Amino acid sequence: MTDDRASRVRKDLRGADLDEARDVLAAEYAGASWRAERTVDDFDFRYSVVGDDHLTLRNVRFHGRLEGEMPRGDDYVVQWITSGTGRLDLGRDEVDLLPNRPRIWPSDRPFRFAFEDYDQKLVQIKRTTVEEVAAERGLDAPTVRFDHTAEPSDRAMQLWRDTVSLISKTVLDREASPLLQAEMGRLGAVSFLELFPQQTDGLPRDLLLPRNAHIRRAVEYVHENAHLPITSTDLAQEANLSLRALQQAFQRQFDVTPNTYIREVRLDRVHAELRERSATTTTIAEVANRWGFLHLGRFSAAYAARFGEYPKETLRH
Repeated sequence: MTDDRASRVRKDLRGADLDEARDVLAAEYAGASWRAERTVDDFDFRYSVVGDDHLTLRNVRFHGRLEGEMPRGDDYVVQWITSGTGRLDLGRDEVDLLPNRPRIWPSDRPFRFAFEDYDQKLVQIKRTTVEEVAAERGLDAPTVRFDHTAEPSDRAMQLWRDTVSLISKTVLDREASPLLQAEMGRLGAVSFLELFPQQTDGLPRDLLLPRNAHIRRAVEYVHENAHLPITSTDLAQEANLSLRALQQAFQRQFDVTPNTYIREVRLDRVHAELRERSATTTTIAEVANRWGFLHLGRFSAAYAARFGEYPKETLRH
């Protein structure tokens, strides 16, 4: 249950010293190899935080260039820029940020970033708070993953904006009770789960046993890289198994070949995305291609066999 005694947090820092600003942000996020440079405009900086142990609202203004590496943290972070430019996950699954379009930070591993002359808003929700709410919804919280490259639907974004507006009014109210403040963390977690489709690995518990460590690495690799052109050979290398041993392990654990497992995970991702999208702004080919299905006829048949309906029916509903 949410702790109503959570400590409140308030900060408001500003200045014109480039190195000091870099060091403040790097310390806040335990960042590594952060580098800051001046741009054409005079440097200006502001960093503010308000909230409690469960949820914080943050604002960053950094009129210069900032880049570095962010570690895996204890929070889920949703951010959007209101001006300037930003790019997440440099050198891997890169995402260019658009003004006022919320994006989640990669949440399960470190990532690199680059921002320039930007104003940024962030909502940071404690990972444990999200997992608590996810569990209440019947989700296996430890297996829930979020794809930082997925763009939320228009409906989900409107709900998110309305929720953040309500949360902001409450956490900025110094007279609000600690209990009400703590409930804002739960409300933020609920809206967060609505904003980004969840990818539940649904992994058998047997994979947690030490003897299955090799096959577990292969399976986790599939779920983390399903949008990439991965092959059975890639999985064998990741799991440190021979190709034959990998195939035998998948047959024993899942009763399918590694390639079939990859395809099924990708079909699940397409299905989840089509359920969240609007037919007026999304094409099936766009989503299918993003998950590696280039032959739409074969894709449609495989999709229908797995879900009992064709992709156009899922998108229409």
